[in-house]
Amino acid sequence: MCPDLDTLRSLLALPGSQQAVPPPPQMPEPGVVAVGELTMDRRAAQVTWRGSPVELTRLERELLDSLATPVGRVWSYERLYRRVWRSAYLGDASVLHSAIKRLRRKLREAGVAVGVETVRGVGYRLRQTA
Repeated sequence: MCPDLDTLRSLLALPGSQQAVPPPPQMPEPGVVAVGELTMDRRAAQVTWRGSPVELTRLERELLDSLATPVGRVWSYERLYRRVWRSAYLGDASVLHSAIKRLRRKLREAGVAVGVETVRGVGYRLRQTA
């Protein structure tokens, strides 16, 4: 048994082939990231909007953190999946779409003026809405 898909792929790769899967991108160093009045404290695992906490799951915080570094950057489905789920993207974006949908709903319910924009066929990016 293999602990994850990346390990399986590396075991199946032929010697000398270029098919080895690179390791997932590492999360940035702990600290505070701000997008307008939206603040993400990585050390405390807390997101606040104008000083009020926004309740997000670990997965939603990591998605938001990825999209916020740097703001406006388009994150492909593959790159987001590898960074947040720490495994290879196999072409089914339904898990990612569902997580983005939940993140959008929670940001909207909290009145956050930052949104997740879809870049059709490519991925997502964070943008300030007002």
